[in-house]
Amino acid sequence: MNDQVTSFAINFIAFVGIAFLVVFVIALFAAIVLYQIDKHQTAQTIRRNYPLIGRFRYLFEHIGEFFRQYFFAMDREEMPFNRAQRSWVYRAAKNVDSTIAFGSSRDLRIPGTYYFLNCPFPTLKEDAVKTQALRIGPYCQHPYDAPSFFNISGMSYGAMSKPAIQALAQGAKKAGCWMNTGEGGVSPFHLEAGCDIVYQIGTAKYGLRDENGNFTDEKLKEKGDLPQVKMFEIKLSQGAKPGKGGILPAEKVTPEIAAVRGIPVGEDSLSPNRHPDIASVDDLLDMIERVRRVTGKPCGFKLVMGDSEWLDDFCEAVNKRGVESAPDFITLDSADGGTGAAPMPLMDSVGLPLRESLPILVNKLMAHNLRDRVRVIASGKLINPTDVGAALCMGADFAVTGRGFMFALGCIQALQCNKNTCPTGITTHDPDLQRGLVPEVKADRVANYHNHLVHEVEMIAHSCGVTEPRKLKRKHCAIVVEGSRSIPLNILYPEY
Repeated sequence: MNDQVTSFAINFIAFVGIAFLVVFVIALFAAIVLYQIDKHQTAQTIRRNYPLIGRFRYLFEHIGEFFRQYFFAMDREEMPFNRAQRSWVYRAAKNVDSTIAFGSSRDLRIPGTYYFLNCPFPTLKEDAVKTQALRIGPYCQHPYDAPSFFNISGMSYGAMSKPAIQALAQGAKKAGCWMNTGEGGVSPFHLEAGCDIVYQIGTAKYGLRDENGNFTDEKLKEKGDLPQVKMFEIKLSQGAKPGKGGILPAEKVTPEIAAVRGIPVGEDSLSPNRHPDIASVDDLLDMIERVRRVTGKPCGFKLVMGDSEWLDDFCEAVNKRGVESAPDFITLDSADGGTGAAPMPLMDSVGLPLRESLPILVNKLMAHNLRDRVRVIASGKLINPTDVGAALCMGADFAVTGRGFMFALGCIQALQCNKNTCPTGITTHDPDLQRGLVPEVKADRVANYHNHLVHEVEMIAHSCGVTEPRKLKRKHCAIVVEGSRSIPLNILYPEY
């Protein structure tokens, strides 16, 4: 027996030694090859001057953003969403305690920070009322009574994975909110759960095109006849890329996605930077009327505001045609980026942020006596109760978010949305990565997140002395401006 043990030990040590030697030789050979490649390439100076060692610079640059996220950044420092914001969403989605202790870590001296002006006699629980459904499209054959003030923003099937769309649709059904399709059209995975759908019409008219790529009433009526499709949204621009069309890389254009969009399989899908058939205020009103006439359902548009003077011409044109010609809603996106891939100059530097543009839009509608006719939907980084509550104070009827619901699905802000390598399976079509996202489980988290956010916005409203969130006004919220001074919104942005 001892001889056998000794023999096994000797053989094992010899095997490990040989394996180590083989690995060492392979590694040495690879290092020599990489050294020679680096020494003679001309594209990168660091690698040419410091062969092999210089590669670590690019490795550290790549992994640095992930190390900063988990080890170095403070809870309130990260962009686009800091750890404190994400942590609240994660806790809400998991339906666990979202309270904090020992005081807030939020710096109220930073310009742009919102806080609410509570009253000495807040609303008692027994006096609070449930926010009622709000009608959109009163002049339509099929108006929509939207049940929730908080809903899922446009995220396309294609940019998003199949299990992500399934989880969002199932969660929306459980929560009683709508789900916007994004510009990629409506897929079977949007419809199978039975949730309310807002069909977004992008500049490429995905899902509404004939074989030549032309927008057709036949396809439009086909989608309008779907009972789950409650409204249509014409997308003029969005926060990630105001002034530029959508980009779906070829590796994401699977046969299923191509069938939904009406495009070739395996080719880059690029949409124009605007609707070719909408070049003026009258063209936009004509398109809204066309969609409403063919489908019988409410129609509005989405945009990022930059120049606001055109809104006067728009509202005057509506009043000239008649109030029924107005868009049933306007979705206003913030200019500080969305989930989509976009050039940095557009995401960073084009358009107005929501805190600037939302009061302008609401005031313009009030000035032209259209505020009660046109519903206002606020979009853009509204993932926490504070931001949603502030949007309602500024005059929004509804708030929508995409990235908030992505966090509810388990997004870790890996910043891989523009690639096919999302580690949580949300924005990838790699089956191995999608495997981790189980729709039935994540649907509960989507509903939990929605319900917790609505509840906490209600709590803010009650603290301000009103009975439900839509009664929040600009006087109930203040914002920090330069010099760490705070100004109530009704003073900073007086209502018309």
